[in-house]
Amino acid sequence: MSLPVVYVHIGAPKTGTTYLQDRLGRNARRLAEHDVHVPRLNPITSPGMSHFRGALDLLGEDWGGTPGHADGAWPKLARGIRRSSGSVIFSHEILAPAPAAKVNRLMNDLEGCEVHVVYSARDLARQLPAAWQESVKQGRTWRFRRFLNMAESGKPWFMRAFDLPTVLGTWSRNLPPERVHVVTVPPAGAPPDELWLRFSRAFGFDPAWAPLDSERANASLGIAETELLRRLNRRIKRRTRGEQPHDDMIRHMLDSGQLGGRKSRKVELPPDRFPWAEEQAERWVEWVKGAGVVVHGDLEDLRPPADPDLRWRDPDKASNKALAAAAVEALAVMTREAASRPDPRKELGARVRRWTDLLRER
Repeated sequence: MSLPVVYVHIGAPKTGTTYLQDRLGRNARRLAEHDVHVPRLNPITSPGMSHFRGALDLLGEDWGGTPGHADGAWPKLARGIRRSSGSVIFSHEILAPAPAAKVNRLMNDLEGCEVHVVYSARDLARQLPAAWQESVKQGRTWRFRRFLNMAESGKPWFMRAFDLPTVLGTWSRNLPPERVHVVTVPPAGAPPDELWLRFSRAFGFDPAWAPLDSERANASLGIAETELLRRLNRRIKRRTRGEQPHDDMIRHMLDSGQLGGRKSRKVELPPDRFPWAEEQAERWVEWVKGAGVVVHGDLEDLRPPADPDLRWRDPDKASNKALAAAAVEALAVMTREAASRPDPRKELGARVRRWTDLLRER
């Protein structure tokens, strides 16, 4: 049996990856009917979690769960990929800044397969505000100005994941250009399904084969909501690595859109950062053109909007009125969430009664 065509989608973060992975997972059975496979580690673990653990294990990382939760995931996933027919999609955004040694390991473990690399890119005027919000959701406490200063240094993980020439320079080293795909994120105002159509073309399947839309809501936060969460992180000493008792509740409310949502002013890139963002976009576009890789979308989508909003508001200076409104809303949501959770004392009492009844029956 011939080995499959494997599409390795490596991110970047904040380019619709959550939407893509959820839609692929929800339509995995339908796609398999057309010989397009979204592998999983076992029948219980979702494709999204399977790919996350596989990527962690490949990179030698161990975060996002209990210690050792990803051990052995990549070899198992790789074996499943090699046993597949048709085409296979492996997707996770933490793969983007992988060092050459880890990329070589993936290529060696998939030797004989026709490997394609898919990289999705977005203009920095939209990507950086989204990335800052995401970092705060994950527990970071840095202010927007410091985040942007770090971004311009190019050193943090997220910028190594965003830098198209560096990422694809590593991932495409031993691949012909026709096996390297760049998916550009459409500009604001594009048809709702446009990004999905571009991804589908990159993966080589008919978008109609995956009709179920994603139900994941990776809600954008406004200035006040982000600042409120940043202060909360600092107050409760949230960490970005390792599980903490309050993380599950915070993540659940963020994922469902209950906590925050964008009710206050939108977080935007400052006008004085646009020249730098434009320089980066020009460098990205020139690299893509010179490399001759396959583009799905329009390279002009990688450039920031021509006219930044001169009415820009500093996210580091959220008004007390907006913060108070966001705090009351968050308190209401958390109160309802806490009230809806079962009382552990009542649960324990119910268990004791059940055990007592069972003993009496014996």
